[in-house]
Amino acid sequence: MAPNDPPPTLENSTPPPVDEQDPGRDTSTALNAVIGGVVGIVLSFVPLSPVLGGTVAGYLEGGDTDDGLKVGAFAGLVALLPIALVGFFVLVLLVGGTPAAFGILGLVGLFFVAIYTVGLGALGGAIGVYVEDEF
Repeated sequence: MAPNDPPPTLENSTPPPVDEQDPGRDTSTALNAVIGGVVGIVLSFVPLSPVLGGTVAGYLEGGDTDDGLKVGAFAGLVALLPIALVGFFVLVLLVGGTPAAFGILGLVGLFFVAIYTVGLGALGGAIGVYVEDEF
């Protein structure tokens, strides 16, 4: 120890905690999910577009497969919102004033569309994490 060096203290001798993510990466799961959901909405004319949106979200998120599945499912939920609103509007125009038929058709349609967008978004999230890890 040199004569001018300060004495070692506890804060000088312990390294700072290491974050689980990459040191230079500051990501937000919600922001990545919104970006992936918007990509899925914009590319909605492409078949299986929730996979593309989930892939973008998973790529941006990084981490492990569980992180990709989570952010991809959230991206699918973001993409589900405008699809559900348009579907509701079309259902009102087609069914009209019968509330029982409206409710049953609406719930069945929402169920299948939710499985499609959220499931494929989660799959895309896992693919995005894999691509980010490999390349």
